[in-house]
Amino acid sequence: MQIEQFDTGLKIKKNIEDVEITPIQNLNNKKFVIKNFRNIYGLKKINLKKNLLNIFDKDIKVNCFEPLNEFNGIDNFIEKFWNPLFDAFPDIERRENIILGGSFRDKVQVGSYSTLSGFFLKPWLGIKPNFKMINLKCCEIHEIKNERIIESHILIDVMDFLRQADKWVINPSRGSEGAWLPPFNTDGVNFFEEDISKSKNSLQQALSMNRSLDIKPEKENISKDELRQRLINHPQKEFWHKDMIWYGPCGIGTSRSLEGFIDMHQLPFRKSFSERNYWELGHYCEIGDGKFSLCGGWHSLKAKYGSNDWLGYTADNQDVVMRVMDFYHHDEGLIRENWVPIDIVHILKQIGIDVFEKIKNTKI
Repeated sequence: MQIEQFDTGLKIKKNIEDVEITPIQNLNNKKFVIKNFRNIYGLKKINLKKNLLNIFDKDIKVNCFEPLNEFNGIDNFIEKFWNPLFDAFPDIERRENIILGGSFRDKVQVGSYSTLSGFFLKPWLGIKPNFKMINLKCCEIHEIKNERIIESHILIDVMDFLRQADKWVINPSRGSEGAWLPPFNTDGVNFFEEDISKSKNSLQQALSMNRSLDIKPEKENISKDELRQRLINHPQKEFWHKDMIWYGPCGIGTSRSLEGFIDMHQLPFRKSFSERNYWELGHYCEIGDGKFSLCGGWHSLKAKYGSNDWLGYTADNQDVVMRVMDFYHHDEGLIRENWVPIDIVHILKQIGIDVFEKIKNTKI
């Protein structure tokens, strides 16, 4: 079955001038982000606005997870994101697991997957503290212009925070919950790739796999068992390593091997969202950097929630869009690992499940 070649990027911009950066420029951008974030998390609320303005534009545009969502300006950033985070987790530390960069169309970008760890001592997002250590999965994509970040996309796994805070109010995950692993047998933070072709090949492999997802056997009138077999033999299999790990967001969970990924996530997802368009909206980020690549959509998919197979809630063809990023590790010529932050709380709200209201109304 032939994989159709098409543009996977945002459709709303036309006649833009592509930007190219050198490997050295890319390395310096990553160092710039690492250095400043270490300073911010090290000093926390001390000189916070000054430290933020060392890296962020004063008119920064922020695209955040539910319930923070989108807002503009450094003062809003401090009020909505930084102060509440540092108040709730006064000893919070940031540990980078992956940081990569590159350019996509007219954007220069740096993306990261980190773990934010600290004791939960004061309320955060309206949730009372449990006085235990919490590990927040935090994934970000930042656009840099004139030595400042002008737009940020930030996905913290809020469902995983709620799980660790003993506030589980949704259906059980199919996959395994817990911390995501760092990249297998490689340094995802301090690497430098001089060979531009390697970075481009990593990205192209990820995008080719992405394009294969538009081949939809679930649209045919076949049994679940036959659909499973069709997905195992789907063109996607040419891209995945035999020891692949798909690190899913809390509420879906992590799975290993193509068969595990199909059983734990892809098959129920495809059945629930058989009416979906991956590329009507498109990616705002597509970058490759050595053995890693990254793409992201805000929003990356338009779909109708057509069955309760995925997440298990009543379906009524509700319209859904998704906030998602995909961090890929390419190893032995294939995709070995895929870290996938998805704003599950945001998706649930669109199908009528308000997680924070459920917590208020549930004795836990």
